[in-house]
Amino acid sequence: MISYAPLWKTMRKKGISQYKLLRAGVDNKTLDALKKGRNITLLTLEKLCLILDCTPNEVVEFTSEDQNSGKVE
Repeated sequence: MISYAPLWKTMRKKGISQYKLLRAGVDNKTLDALKKGRNITLLTLEKLCLILDCTPNEVVEFTSEDQNSGKVE
């Protein structure tokens, strides 16, 4: 499962708001997808990394999901 929790942490650490992402070229639809944990393209990941001056690991992480309960570990 994909989690964008590192993105929000990185944004807080660097003082970047959602508004600044919008002003830098990230559209509302993409921002909504990030909030809802939906897939994004590698081009979007690259854009986020350039805006935030970070690596992909600071934007997205992969988590395992317990098959029996559906809970994220």
